[in-house]
Amino acid sequence: MKPAKQPILQTLQSVRHYTRLGLRYFSLVALLGLGLIFPAQAEQGEDHQAGMYWHISKAGADAGYLLGTIHSEDPRVVDFSDHLLAELKSCDVFAMEMVPDLPTLKKLTDYMHYQDNERLYSILGQQRYDRTMQALSSYQVPADWKARMKVWAVMMTLSVPAPETGFFMDLSLSLRAAGSGLKVVGLETLEQQLQFLEQMPLDYQITLLDHALDDYQRVNKIHEEMVDVYLQNSLVALDELSEEQFEVLDQEITDYFVDLGIVARNQQMAANALQQLAEKKVFIAVGALHLAGPEGLINLLRQGGYELTVPASCSVIA
Repeated sequence: MKPAKQPILQTLQSVRHYTRLGLRYFSLVALLGLGLIFPAQAEQGEDHQAGMYWHISKAGADAGYLLGTIHSEDPRVVDFSDHLLAELKSCDVFAMEMVPDLPTLKKLTDYMHYQDNERLYSILGQQRYDRTMQALSSYQVPADWKARMKVWAVMMTLSVPAPETGFFMDLSLSLRAAGSGLKVVGLETLEQQLQFLEQMPLDYQITLLDHALDDYQRVNKIHEEMVDVYLQNSLVALDELSEEQFEVLDQEITDYFVDLGIVARNQQMAANALQQLAEKKVFIAVGALHLAGPEGLINLLRQGGYELTVPASCSVIA
């Protein structure tokens, strides 16, 4: 029996590694994206300020719900209200940005590393590489992976708190949904979600890495502040904090994220959400940055023929 234990231990270790890096990726997309919400959204009036949770209907019939999430494992955002959980269980399908199953996380870690002979050192140079290795030493990244990580992957790792439980808000909801018999689906593929990072110009990646190196020791405080504002249930308040935190970014980098990291992904997710809504009652949970604005999911679903209103009881957190 003893020889059989080693493959099991190796598999468990791989799961932990894939999960750690994968969850950092899911969290970073939200964290960076929240700072790049369209500035005009703050002027869209009372409807925009309604918050993170919406009821979806069509011709007077229930069609589902739309929840703007924050990709965080903070205990405050995973303590869901009984009302929310009852509405979740009333649905047939749970739709999230992407289902973080083990095969997807394994594929993700492959994307996050150079697969040829290229190494991080040759791209960053001695001084920036040394700073990067020093910063990564406080994260649980396998030593043999660090030198092969892509620049955007390092930037992502340093830009969010290291996962502790792994049960971030979206994943916790998906597990509850699956446990209640809902079908769990992704609104985009890994390749679709990674496209804007894989295609990002290298100078943009290095600029973002430099910001991450300057701020990684403050990342827990920054993230906690983001959660504090999220719990106010106001997209406007979240937008104001995001602009303050990310005003250091050049406009061209901001435009890149808006065009490819938000608008293009919103279009893809909306198309898939509309397909799901046409067949079943669907609970949609995506990062809050994807909701508001002319290119946000609220407006895109309305254009698809659905009515979105704030539920009579809109408490998400207990």
